[in-house]
Amino acid sequence: MTDRDLRVANCSGFFGDRHEAAREMVEGGPIDVLTGDYLAELTMLILYRTSQRERPGYAHSFLAQMEEVLGACLDRGIKVVANAGGLDPAGLATDLDRLGERLGVGPRVAYVTGDDLRGELDTLQQRGVDLAHLDSGRPLAELDAEVLTANAYLGGWPIAAALDAGADVVVCPRVTDAALTVGPASWWFGWAANDWDRLAGAVVAGHVLECGCQATGGNYAFFHEVPGLERPGFPLAEIAEDGSSVITKHAGTGGLVSVGTVTAQLLYEIDGPAYPNPDVTTHLDTVRVEAVGRDRVRLSGTRGSPPPPELKVALNYLGGYRNTMGLVLTGLDIEAKAALAEEGLWRALGGRGAVAEADVRLIGGERLDAGDNADATSELRVTVKDPDPERVGRAFSDRVVELTLANYPGFFTSTPPGRAQPYGVYWPALIPRDAVAARTVAPDGTTREPVDSPATEALPALVTAAPAPVGGPGSPGRRASSGAPETDEPTREVPLGTLIGARSGDKGGNANVGLWARDDPEWAWLDAFLGIERFRELLPEAADLPVRRHRLPNLRALNFVVVGLLGEGVAATSRPDPQAKGLGEHVRSRIVPVPARFVDSRADR
Repeated sequence: MTDRDLRVANCSGFFGDRHEAAREMVEGGPIDVLTGDYLAELTMLILYRTSQRERPGYAHSFLAQMEEVLGACLDRGIKVVANAGGLDPAGLATDLDRLGERLGVGPRVAYVTGDDLRGELDTLQQRGVDLAHLDSGRPLAELDAEVLTANAYLGGWPIAAALDAGADVVVCPRVTDAALTVGPASWWFGWAANDWDRLAGAVVAGHVLECGCQATGGNYAFFHEVPGLERPGFPLAEIAEDGSSVITKHAGTGGLVSVGTVTAQLLYEIDGPAYPNPDVTTHLDTVRVEAVGRDRVRLSGTRGSPPPPELKVALNYLGGYRNTMGLVLTGLDIEAKAALAEEGLWRALGGRGAVAEADVRLIGGERLDAGDNADATSELRVTVKDPDPERVGRAFSDRVVELTLANYPGFFTSTPPGRAQPYGVYWPALIPRDAVAARTVAPDGTTREPVDSPATEALPALVTAAPAPVGGPGSPGRRASSGAPETDEPTREVPLGTLIGARSGDKGGNANVGLWARDDPEWAWLDAFLGIERFRELLPEAADLPVRRHRLPNLRALNFVVVGLLGEGVAATSRPDPQAKGLGEHVRSRIVPVPARFVDSRADR
């Protein structure tokens, strides 16, 4: 245990992030722990596919990064904690040992296991664990498909146990993203399993770090304010013993750490103010965010309460096969050309019923008198799915190509004909935490049972947000005015994003759109203006879907969750933006009446 602040750096926000980031963070300044987040819901499916081709079931790019920095980390006493283990943490640990031998260094490597439930699903269901889908309520027993992956989200205590056993490198499987920070902080400060506020503070820091450069100006709504965005630095957190932290980056790197960039990341891929993790429930409506220097933002005041008695489980199953073809339409009569193409395609296939599912989208629209040929084009995107790969393979794509000389004028495709590809479907569920046996394999090969959070322990009542209003299909939900009085204040029709920032993302089949204001008067307006009904007007795709609205006044923010917008998840959806990354920017682009005083104030800055 030490009283010195812990410096935790991030070098990866996803599998495929910047290779040089590990070296940049190790060489750029003093750090105590180097973390990397490589796993997303889709990544587990990708790793499954690679493992079936006799390739590693872990994030191989992490091993390449370690080849560059492992020696320096050992020399400087930097611990490395990453969830790159994926489906094979033991295999990655073995390969790290081999890498150390080849480099002439001797890393003490530990790994975490116990998340993989593929071999236990039948036993769990026999015990009465129905693994019901979190959104539909459908029990897993009703699923007539092969489950490819099934991983429980583990917390930070197995990581702390590995560090306590003397590990230099801790290889993790499917732990929560924030656990990569919670585990080292718990070990460093010697926190107890019921230090709820401290643990919650570490979760907040970890949530900000987990997506790498999204905390330093990447994907930031007001990107024009970010210097050096062509190559932003990765973030790090200086965590104090009380769980508070300062988010910053190495000096001299590009990007920006501001109240805005940190707020944006706090809103990323969340639901309500209560943010459950395996180690603690973090109350996001208690976080204080304040600038304390150039590229330095303090997070403090975070309250925590016991975690839920269940752990989340992410399952992926084989949904079938899919294929997509893009038909380019140019110039005049775009909608008529699209209709003709669709009619010709279905006739060639023997009717729309020739495939189990079809999604046809016209992207773009008619633009007359375009100066450039490319500006005059739109795309008809046709995606088909079926359990039989032959039906949606060349039998489909060849029929599209055959229309080339026999359909609308200017016909050509943006995709070559090809075979069908398998796709997975995401199935989120809950499992009693005592049904999951997380284990830490120490560097000496012994197995340790980490401590678990005492989930039943009580905590004094917290002042948290009221239950979120929900608008179901066809329901107006909370009205746009939110009870605010009508005024005669002059307004101007401008894009919502003139004032308001946004960040959006995916949570399985659901999408979240977090919107925040940058000062108190604009927050008061946003809160009064944007209820569920108005949100539906700005996002017509949500018209027939349940929408939840959450208030986070401490962040001057609203978070909207659109249930089912992404269908069966990122791997299965036919949306052009399968992870809802651009959804927030779409909402920001919508024209709304904004008080003129706010528009004038922005113009003067």
